[in-house]
Amino acid sequence: MTRSGDAAVTGKGRLIVFEGGEGSGKSTQAAVLAERLGAVHTREPGGTEIGLRLRDVVLGDAASLSDRAEALLMAADRAQHVAEVIRPALESGRDIVCDRFSGSTLAYQGYGRGLDVGELAWLSSWASEGLEPDLVLLLDVDQEVAAARRCRPRDRMEAAGDSFHQRVVAGYLALAAVEPGRWVVVDGTGTVDEVAARVWSAYQAWTGR
Repeated sequence: MTRSGDAAVTGKGRLIVFEGGEGSGKSTQAAVLAERLGAVHTREPGGTEIGLRLRDVVLGDAASLSDRAEALLMAADRAQHVAEVIRPALESGRDIVCDRFSGSTLAYQGYGRGLDVGELAWLSSWASEGLEPDLVLLLDVDQEVAAARRCRPRDRMEAAGDSFHQRVVAGYLALAAVEPGRWVVVDGTGTVDEVAARVWSAYQAWTGR
């Protein structure tokens, strides 16, 4: 089994992932970096036709959706996404910039919902066949700023409550602290161009390691 982290050795594409809480600006910055690199731009959930259906369930108004069911739906989305989009692109030598990946499962369903992070890590790894990001760019934004940025009407995840989002952000920072070689925390405040400049600087620093 080949992991994307072996890209420097195998010559295959690299998987670059943007993570962050709601309103962090990661979707915008993922699109900016993908265009700058000429990379495949994709997202989770919803990077495939099947994923779009799963996204509608996860982010829709299914108030009765259990936390474990939510985690399993996210895993199903990832399994299809990796099989249909990510792995074929990487194996063809294309770089990928993905808006959310395994870190979101750990932060949202783990730290946010309170499910076991170790079990979720196993589930995500199983769904992706062991594929992990080469680089994770975590956009860190003050919660008041993030709340002001969230779109209205809010989807099911955005409307989960302030305490939930605070746990998610704390979870992200904990994950980044554990893997400083893979995760880079970027200040997400400021204009799109200002944040994009920080992202590019972080990316260049990572490529120069």
